[in-house]
Amino acid sequence: MNHQKTYINGQWREANGAVTTDLVDSYTEAVFARVRTSSLSDVDLAVASARAAWPAWSRQSTGARAAALQRVAAALVARSDALIEAISREVGMPRKLVRRIQVEAPIAAWRRYAELAVTLDEPVRIGHSIVERVPTGVVACITPWNYPLHQITAKVAPALAAGCAVVLKPSEIAPLSAFLLADAIAAADLPAGVFNLVHGHGEDIGDALVRHADVDMISFTGSTAAGRRIAATAGSQLKRLGLELGGKSASVVLPGADLAQAVKATLASCLLNSGQTCSASTRLLVPRDDHAVVIALLRAQMGSYVMGDPAATTTRLGPLVSAQQRARVTSMIDAALVAGAEVIAGGHRAQPVPPHGFFVPPTVLGNVTPAMPIAQQEVFGPVLVLMAYDTVADAVAIANDTRYGLAASVWGATPEAAHGVARALRAGQVDINGALFNPDAPFGGFGDSGVGRENGPYGLEAFVETISYQLPAGYAGRGSNIH
Repeated sequence: MNHQKTYINGQWREANGAVTTDLVDSYTEAVFARVRTSSLSDVDLAVASARAAWPAWSRQSTGARAAALQRVAAALVARSDALIEAISREVGMPRKLVRRIQVEAPIAAWRRYAELAVTLDEPVRIGHSIVERVPTGVVACITPWNYPLHQITAKVAPALAAGCAVVLKPSEIAPLSAFLLADAIAAADLPAGVFNLVHGHGEDIGDALVRHADVDMISFTGSTAAGRRIAATAGSQLKRLGLELGGKSASVVLPGADLAQAVKATLASCLLNSGQTCSASTRLLVPRDDHAVVIALLRAQMGSYVMGDPAATTTRLGPLVSAQQRARVTSMIDAALVAGAEVIAGGHRAQPVPPHGFFVPPTVLGNVTPAMPIAQQEVFGPVLVLMAYDTVADAVAIANDTRYGLAASVWGATPEAAHGVARALRAGQVDINGALFNPDAPFGGFGDSGVGRENGPYGLEAFVETISYQLPAGYAGRGSNIH
């Protein structure tokens, strides 16, 4: 597959970049697609198209915008099989999981934002003032490779619902779902220029978007290091900014909790998408008296994570996204072992590694102290560290002893006991006793995990500005028609 074009102003145009990017199948290790990068002139054209389209789109009724998002969702459904194949080959996640997590969930999110769009018609009355929400303007969305369509949707769908115009730059490692989304948007007949797609590396194309004078807001998901650079640039221009960055989430098991349930769920979180998940539970904190039992449970449950072909129904753990990512994860494990950690479950000796594919065996490390890099730094691979604590206060201190604050889990004998400890954790989202993920709840974190929130109503609010109208005595106002 060769993609020589990009989508700007409602048309597929030849990309003007001088470089072609090879996309490598994470399991076969063979090049299966090539994508022509965009040029800086493409960026200028895309932003200009968004700027020109934005006024009319922002004046569209919320009902009209909602209907457009519903049409996009329907068009994505028609492209589901292509999305599943593309994402699985790029990222390495088993296809049975890709369908549910990487494709069906984002389509549901497009529909949900269509429902939420109409809530913007509801002005807020504060005393003698009416507060209305208006679209921010032109938004540059820069997205990662690990959950490509999911992360694109978390930005593009609410931005469009809010009445913003968008320029999207997906990850150069996993861009195919973005091309399929552009095709779906074209089929859904959105106004020209409302959505634009450019492709390339963050160092040039992404940087050009961040610096562009006609971009009002940057919404970025990726590494903390890149987030800092983007924040510095956006701050110098006083652009609105949303950053969803890294994590080092703790799973805190309290005395009296169901150990088997806690271990099973923590492993599932840690190893989902081969550990390539920013909110993955990568630190398991257990009472010292339960340490030996937890090790036995980890060893018993690790055997169910079978590595193999992502297309096979028996595969539970696919490869990492690239040889570079495999080398990075392996080096972090090796450094931890040199520092005194030990493999207590999984690892290279537990099961054979497939002959090809960027695999790292699922690994649990013990004898880890909270200060070790493996307990502080985001690995982004199938690696869990186990640490014992003596008191609940110690557990809270260890859980909070990191610059990240994206997510956490707490397991207690009762939900009330777990909730009491959860309130002491500095994390943007805390799961209590295995509660299900809520796609409508705000997602984002503290510290090095970023700025702002995504998903649901809070995700929509990220793309609006507020205007307050102070009304004179005797004037009731006319709701959203006050202009």
